[in-house]
Amino acid sequence: MDNRSEVRAFLTSRRAKITPGQAGLPVAGQRRVPGLRRSEVAALAGMSVEYYAKLERGHLAGVSAGVLDALARALHLDDAERAHLLRLAHEADGSNAILRRRRPKQPAARPTLQWMLDAITTAPAIIGNHRSDLLAANHLGRAMYSDLYADPTRPPNFARFTFLDSAARRFFPDWDLAADMTVANLRTAAGQDPHDKALHDLVGELSTRSDDFRRRWAAHNVRTHGTGVKHFRHHVVGDLTLTYESMDLRAEPGLSMTIYTAEPGSPSEDALRLLASWSATQAHTERT
Repeated sequence: MDNRSEVRAFLTSRRAKITPGQAGLPVAGQRRVPGLRRSEVAALAGMSVEYYAKLERGHLAGVSAGVLDALARALHLDDAERAHLLRLAHEADGSNAILRRRRPKQPAARPTLQWMLDAITTAPAIIGNHRSDLLAANHLGRAMYSDLYADPTRPPNFARFTFLDSAARRFFPDWDLAADMTVANLRTAAGQDPHDKALHDLVGELSTRSDDFRRRWAAHNVRTHGTGVKHFRHHVVGDLTLTYESMDLRAEPGLSMTIYTAEPGSPSEDALRLLASWSATQAHTERT
């Protein structure tokens, strides 16, 4: 990906998201474009309009941390957006090559990681990479994501499933939110490793085959995937409301483990027990 184009699109999109009122500026007359003007961002960041315009054209090489911090404050960037801006700046001056951690060439999970997953018996647990590939799962994880595994393509991929498989509209009751999060995760990954060819190929495929993906990709939204609540509608056990915790695997750069849990005593906890029973029955049927 061209760094200057990425910087230009990201800063322009962030500027367009902020209204003068949100920035504490007076609103006078009609505005031809949404969001703030370049001159307003420059004033909020304490820099000249000419200098800000240079930054927005993609020239971040050599920009100081203080300038980037002022820009982040002026644009009301959240933590994920600040980190993305810093990565773009590091890529512009070449330091990102030093900071970038080595990633495995082929999507894979070590056998010991599968053993760890299998030791988690009462909660769905999965391992994925920054490209949204589902690389490994315990028995409950495979059961919960059985729709993904129905696609013969290996490894299963959350982004392909979300945008190219009709089952995703049922599996994610709030499909728009799931789609937004999926694309924001991929956009974040692209900022972390802009030279990842497999990621480029995935984005190209989805952009070609899905208008919904292409529109979201153009929004340049990023996010930090760590913890929260997700809603699912499983084809066997029905609705599930699960909390999740994601953690990076230190020995495997680019891989993370996510564990889902239900509130004790909730209908979702009962549904997980039913899912475990269904999974055991399926496994027994396959063995016989």
